[in-house]
Amino acid sequence: MNEEPVMTKYKVVIDKNKCISTGSCVNLAGLTFKLEEDGKVGLIDQDGNSDEEKTMAARACPVMAIKIINTATGETVWPK
Repeated sequence: MNEEPVMTKYKVVIDKNKCISTGSCVNLAGLTFKLEEDGKVGLIDQDGNSDEEKTMAARACPVMAIKIINTATGETVWPK
């Protein structure tokens, strides 16, 4: 996992209402995501992890609570 923040082109959008607190996103992209006091996912830093790591974390979410958007095009990268 990359330890230094990098400027990324993907933005993450979290739907806390869908989150079931599995923590898979935190395990895969811990510089971007955290579990908050309520057990739901929260955002630390949009550029905390690489685009690849953020996408991998979003794909690991069993309830698709994380959306990945390409900031240059506005295209939703995940979920398709």
